[in-house]
Amino acid sequence: MPATKPRAVMIQGTGSNVGKSLLVAGLCRAALRRGLRVAPFKPQNMSNNAAVTADGGEIGRAQALQARACGLDPVSDMNPVLLKPETDTGAQVILQGHAIARAQARDYAMLRPRLLQGVLDSFSRLAASCDIVIVEGAGSPAEVNLRSRDIANMGFACAAGVPVVLAGDIDRGGVIAQIVGTQAVIDPGDAAMIRGFLINKFRGDPRLFDDGFRLIETRTGWPGFGMVPWFDDAHRLPAEDAVDLGASRGKGLHVVCLALSRIANFDDLDPLAAEPELRLTMLGPGRPIPGDADLVVIPGTKSTISDLAFLRAQGWDLDLAAHVRRGGHVLGICGGYQMLGQSIRDPLGSDGLAGETEGLGLLDVTTEMAGTKRLVRVTGEALGQPVSGYEIHMGQSCGPDCARPFAYMPGPDGAISHDGRIMGTYLHGLFADDRFRAAYLRRLGTASQPGYDAGIEQTLDALADHLEAYLDVPEILALADRGA
Repeated sequence: MPATKPRAVMIQGTGSNVGKSLLVAGLCRAALRRGLRVAPFKPQNMSNNAAVTADGGEIGRAQALQARACGLDPVSDMNPVLLKPETDTGAQVILQGHAIARAQARDYAMLRPRLLQGVLDSFSRLAASCDIVIVEGAGSPAEVNLRSRDIANMGFACAAGVPVVLAGDIDRGGVIAQIVGTQAVIDPGDAAMIRGFLINKFRGDPRLFDDGFRLIETRTGWPGFGMVPWFDDAHRLPAEDAVDLGASRGKGLHVVCLALSRIANFDDLDPLAAEPELRLTMLGPGRPIPGDADLVVIPGTKSTISDLAFLRAQGWDLDLAAHVRRGGHVLGICGGYQMLGQSIRDPLGSDGLAGETEGLGLLDVTTEMAGTKRLVRVTGEALGQPVSGYEIHMGQSCGPDCARPFAYMPGPDGAISHDGRIMGTYLHGLFADDRFRAAYLRRLGTASQPGYDAGIEQTLDALADHLEAYLDVPEILALADRGA
């Protein structure tokens, strides 16, 4: 740690999905508008929705959005530990942007010393480069059974000396018990790190909770920094967790995305969800592909081969074949592209068990998994339009349909079937480009509304305005000067 104490404040939550990511993004934008050099930081994240960083690593998408709120290009130090679930009990472990291990939950504790040191090193470098760091916790500090191996909440806050604000979610009910109960179960030393609380996602007249707010202050001795009403435009910002995926939005051209069990980088679909003349359905397990689908998207996945088996178990392979016979279009992105081919070979077991798996046979390509992950930002041309995005995958695909590339980056990427209705690409983030999105949707017979990227900026400003109106933002930021 540096000799000068870093200026930082940490937002922890009473549970998962209480809105920590958006709170941090909004506070980051609020700090930036005060003229501060601000950076986001999340010690440990668990998500298959990753972004490629300027330094060639990968971090959670929420930290990439928070970096944007700070006016920064994301770097690996903003999320030094990223866990990417591959099974119900195992995950790929990313440290400072790069995979270092596959670990089962029971084995994770053995990695803690190495991971904590990496977290502290990243935090130190980040703090040295800016005026203030706004830190996001993960899960809840009330998970005291995990405290001995925690690096995401109080394990980090205590090691780095960062004061904490505890966020509760009133929308899910029981917010008094959430906050008072957290204080009751955590260690007194951990409780001393908490400097106050806030309440998120309130609906209705906040004055109706005045008594409850004062009760929490009295019972905990913590000051309350405010109560944040529900932010209606939250859906306009990229969501990190698959739990945030909506069932169906919009009207018009019907796009169906298969919600695979290990779906990854599903924010590829966010620009389509924002289109007013398009209806996006995130299709969950046990539901057939609708017969009125115009386009079916097979998205990225952390586990291509196991998710191909998952796809078949839902009967989606048969539905896809019927969709194609009806003249429908199919787009496979990254792992979805690999599934569309004739076969997937994995001689080293890079994606699971070694062997060869039959693909869906909708593109005349074959894929061989490679042991090294490709992490790169790219720019090029697709469908005659400029396009940019990133690649984050293992494996290479080749075959006759690759003679009709989806894009040039500057080398050829992806494949298109002879009739042009089946397409596959390794490029993530492609639909964020207004010109490419318009060209792609024009091929499907519908118009596109420009301004997606500008809309993200406007929403981040609106989020900061929202927090400024309902939270004591100056006091929260001032905690960074007082330290722990």
